[in-house]
Amino acid sequence: MPDSESTTAAIRRPLYEHPWAVRFAHWVNAVTISVLTMSGLQIFNAFPSFGDKVPQVDLISAVPQAVTLGGWLGGALQWHFTFMWIFIGAALLYVLYQAASGHYRTVLFVPSDLPHVWPMVRHYFLFGPKPPATAQYNALQKLAYTSALALGAVSLLTGLVMFKPVQFSVLGLLFGGYHGARLVHFLAMCGLLSFIPGHLVMVALHGWDNFASMVTGCKHRPEYPALPRT
Repeated sequence: MPDSESTTAAIRRPLYEHPWAVRFAHWVNAVTISVLTMSGLQIFNAFPSFGDKVPQVDLISAVPQAVTLGGWLGGALQWHFTFMWIFIGAALLYVLYQAASGHYRTVLFVPSDLPHVWPMVRHYFLFGPKPPATAQYNALQKLAYTSALALGAVSLLTGLVMFKPVQFSVLGLLFGGYHGARLVHFLAMCGLLSFIPGHLVMVALHGWDNFASMVTGCKHRPEYPALPRT
């Protein structure tokens, strides 16, 4: 049997964790989601309601201009629809690469991960013992990332309904029509925004090496043992 020192050395050797396509899509969409959110809020300011125009019942009076982009409705639409295509392109690259390479197994939440969610919640939020790391992402991280991917897909589908409501009218029926798609689009944005603080906290908790690996692809001091390449 290997001694504990050799086992630790095996666990600690550098690992190529994030392929180039994953890193590229991550940083491109970090920018595009910021632009889409700020321009989307400016668009929302033009009609801050999810019902009929007459009578109009506003959800909120107005979103502060400091967190919007575009200056007015027309400008915001230009920003939004331009970066929509960048978002779609990066998302397609990510999904196709993950599917072709089999790398999706590292991030996709599956039913067998369910029993391992609570131990991680207890560790992060209730100062419980830290479960041993056995893979690139723990169950809670996989749940968060899979949820973010699902929210991104919902944002894309509802965005297409609003971009071309006639051409995508059949798709719009799945969301309750144009107004329903607009509401779901807004809720998906809120879901993605709620993901970001937790994501940043996770990065901070796991240290600089975790952040640097999303830049270089390599994690120098992984907490989990190397797995055979697929």
